[in-house]
Amino acid sequence: MAEAVMLTGGTGFLGSAIALALHQAGHPVRALVREGTPRGVLAGVPAEFIGGDLTDPASIAAALRGCGAVIHCAADYRIFVPDPARMWAVNVGGTEAVMRAALAEGCRRVVYVSSVATLKPRQNGVPATEADAAAPAQAIGPYKRSKTEAERLVERLVAEAGLPAVIVNPSTPIGPRDRRPTPTGRIILEAARGRMPAYVDTGLNLVHVDDVAASCVAALTRGAVGERHILGGQDVPLGELLAHIATVFGRRKPVRLPRLPLWPAAVISEGWARISGREPMLTLDGLRMAGRPMYFASAKAERVLGHRARPWQEAVAEAIGWFRDQGMLRP
Repeated sequence: MAEAVMLTGGTGFLGSAIALALHQAGHPVRALVREGTPRGVLAGVPAEFIGGDLTDPASIAAALRGCGAVIHCAADYRIFVPDPARMWAVNVGGTEAVMRAALAEGCRRVVYVSSVATLKPRQNGVPATEADAAAPAQAIGPYKRSKTEAERLVERLVAEAGLPAVIVNPSTPIGPRDRRPTPTGRIILEAARGRMPAYVDTGLNLVHVDDVAASCVAALTRGAVGERHILGGQDVPLGELLAHIATVFGRRKPVRLPRLPLWPAAVISEGWARISGREPMLTLDGLRMAGRPMYFASAKAERVLGHRARPWQEAVAEAIGWFRDQGMLRP
């Protein structure tokens, strides 16, 4: 039997896909799960659930005991956060706790699921590569800053403490089981509902969540320790994505809006979010990020990990199909 793997974030969008991929590869899965977290996305995966939290190092150590490897996928992924300190505690403090527990346990391999948020998009739509690392101060918004700081922490532990960590950087995963949904999943969901009549011009690198998960599992035995590996798919202008969804539902294609007049609206949107507690569709950081298309090249992961990505249209179709099955397409 393959070695047991401890997985963080297993009840999340990407984490549940990784749990399924681990199970299909024959690995016993031990999932660190916060109390009260829904586990429905892991139906069919015979995982061992261990109660714990990324802000509780003792629970992480207990979950890791006896595991030969760990995939650290859990993260607080939101574009807008009223309390960045909580995000920092999870994304940076939690990462450090997992890495130090893996060192203490003597794990053979650690796969740290980072993000392309730690990279600097290039100008003129040229895809960025693993060489385009950003400093935390260059990252836009709390999420990108915290993920960048966490990745630099992992790199330091590899160099200074011998942490056997391979870093993988998913681009923009989409597909089934996006129960929250993620920021990009929310765009797809709102477009499918007919609630995206306009958009700000930018671009994303779209990849099926299951293709990312397969490469995360591949990194347990392949990949360069201490190095980044971009797990992406295809570069897609946001307008093309929204037009595709509009065509699927027989609706009028959304129109492109200039960014400049939207800054005051973003301020109002964020202000209302702080009062209502609801996540805003328009944010200041989102407008800042839209300034450059977020395009990325996956050639290294294809070569080193055997990463492969199906067409983005299939991922969109499966995402919409899952939203429909969950009754989430209702207005």
